[in-house]
Amino acid sequence: MTGVYGLTFATVLSAGLIVTLWRLPQEAGGTMKTEAGNRNGLLPFILHPSSFILAFVWAGGYLLQQIAWTTPAGAPIVASLLQGNIPQEMKWRPDRVRSTLQTYRDLVVASNAHLVVLPETALPLFLHEVPPDYLADLAAHARSNGGDVLIGVPERTGARDYYNSVLSLGTAPTQTYRKSHLVPFGEFVPLKPVFGWFFEVTQIPLLDFARGADTQQPLAVAGQQVAVDICYEDAFGAEIIRQLPQATLLVNVSNVAWFGRSVAPQQHLQISQARALETGRYMLRATNTGMTAIIDQRGRVRQVAPEFSAAVVSGDVQGYAGATPYVRWGNAPIVALALLLGLGAGWLAVHGTSKIRA
Repeated sequence: MTGVYGLTFATVLSAGLIVTLWRLPQEAGGTMKTEAGNRNGLLPFILHPSSFILAFVWAGGYLLQQIAWTTPAGAPIVASLLQGNIPQEMKWRPDRVRSTLQTYRDLVVASNAHLVVLPETALPLFLHEVPPDYLADLAAHARSNGGDVLIGVPERTGARDYYNSVLSLGTAPTQTYRKSHLVPFGEFVPLKPVFGWFFEVTQIPLLDFARGADTQQPLAVAGQQVAVDICYEDAFGAEIIRQLPQATLLVNVSNVAWFGRSVAPQQHLQISQARALETGRYMLRATNTGMTAIIDQRGRVRQVAPEFSAAVVSGDVQGYAGATPYVRWGNAPIVALALLLGLGAGWLAVHGTSKIRA
């Protein structure tokens, strides 16, 4: 509800208060007795301001969790999240394009969900290079289900500009989300006059994406308002809430196959859980190799696909409306509080020392 900044603040504050209480006997010269039955020995702990602050922080956190900050919006829908498990070293090979397109066509056609979500750059072609009948088939199937399909596909809009995009097809008018927070040295090279050599050394496909707009509206699909983010964009809670409280669902499409068999996919899943909890909304994750999952508005993983296997995660998904404190205020309250405490600590360090010397 307060975001990861607020959670970190509470964790650090709690640790400091516990250390303060633990050091009370030493600061009192060893005169405090806390043996069983010695009630007077416990009073300094109980009455110390640190105890009250610690109790306030923990009790306040518990009580805030009991509040339903968001409420269901509309009827539940069925969502299918597709995990194609295309090996990264094969993803962009021209001789594998046909098989990749067929894999995702088969997965889409096999689904009867209202909302079908494909991973980031699931189609390894620019949008204008994808056969029109292929897109028409996906759109027709989505309409037959009374819903829409979201497709991760690179999109070229001019001779030089191309985007990491998500395109909707189906019952609703076609809409597009374009990734705005790009990965340095992964999706663009900063300071090209200095680091231009990086293009030649790495040979990473599509290394120079253009940025999408910072303020993009949720996609109106499958009867919901869907806030889309791509890959590590969901690591930035303050950017996710730009589309809230209008959005009723969150969708993340990713390809973390770059990280191989590491802890990165599990960490990314936890990041998505934090975004769901902060916003009070379901988060739907469609990934290439894992971890594809449905996360509820409390940040709990409802379903998850095994890593490094072709899989489909399907389930009922509920849209939510309303605003948590984090959606309403973002990181501003915690940042302001941290600054005030920092200024206060600096003032005490200067003026407190002066008084002691006097």
